[in-house]
Amino acid sequence: MRLSPFPNTHHHYCSTKLISLNHHTTAVKSSSSAHAALKIKWAQMDTTNNNHSHHRRHISNEKVVVILGPTGSGKSRLSIDLATRFFPSEVINSDKIQVYRGLDITTNKIPMRQRLGVPHHLLGEIDPDEPELTPSEFRSLAASTISDIASRRNLPLVVGGSNSFIYALVSNRFDPDSDMFDDSRTTDSICTDLRYDCCFLWVDVSLPVLNQYLTERVDDMLVSGMFDELAEFFESDESGNETRTGLRKAIGVPEFERYFKKLRPEEDVRVKRVVYDEAVRAIKDNTCQLAKRQVGKIQRLRDAAGWKLRRLDATEAFRTAMGVGGSDSGRWSDIWERQVVEPSVKIVRRFLEG
Repeated sequence: MRLSPFPNTHHHYCSTKLISLNHHTTAVKSSSSAHAALKIKWAQMDTTNNNHSHHRRHISNEKVVVILGPTGSGKSRLSIDLATRFFPSEVINSDKIQVYRGLDITTNKIPMRQRLGVPHHLLGEIDPDEPELTPSEFRSLAASTISDIASRRNLPLVVGGSNSFIYALVSNRFDPDSDMFDDSRTTDSICTDLRYDCCFLWVDVSLPVLNQYLTERVDDMLVSGMFDELAEFFESDESGNETRTGLRKAIGVPEFERYFKKLRPEEDVRVKRVVYDEAVRAIKDNTCQLAKRQVGKIQRLRDAAGWKLRRLDATEAFRTAMGVGGSDSGRWSDIWERQVVEPSVKIVRRFLEG
């Protein structure tokens, strides 16, 4: 099997450490209810966003746990940690790229075998050739899924890095024409009311440590089959439409476009190597920039929207897993449990009992 067109001379870490930061093991079949919902007309959105009250009020008694954080910070892992403790729970994906079917390695979808039997919704369920899913459409789909989960007396866990989707889902009044993450807008245009009883968990990692992890994770993804996955994507009919929407926005696709679409098969191997290395560097840079933007949006949700975010610092666990500073990398799981999982369990338990 082709793992990479070139040997990776700077693969200087144990890939299993990095993979384990994000996932667990076992299988579950994803629910298809959200995908079926795409075949019906989108529910009418309430776009009225005037006269916002600055006093938080809930129009639903449905309790929802929302896990936020930048890419690669361990949100998926924490969701499984919590779902297996607060059983029965179900996960609703709120990553705008992971909603599409395909490129599972490139988009870092949690594999079936690592979901520990926890049902996942809106994860790889949408055909990548469908029109791009908007925040309003996600609001409708996810709200319907929450209602279904609550009707079974299960706990909904909303998990993902697309903060525009999360804001659209839980805001009482959502205006699709107003971007609450635009710093030039006044806070008066931001809805501070929630339509669910929410518990917000923010998994945070110091950006220098997270950037190092994300950089190494790209190497790990390439070794795990990302290059072959992208090669098949560009060779397939799915890549015939070069408009960058939906899955084609996934980091890795535009960066490798020149390699797969512009280079001729008979191109000199040295030229291919240069283009390949440029693509890998761009993926690493763009991933780190994405993480930085996501942190900024989370801070805006806290400061401008007034969301009560419970911050969980996972920096030491990540630093230990990577062996930074001579730490015992085998201790990272204990640190994760003590500094992230246990505080989260206490927060969620108080939330559910309240």
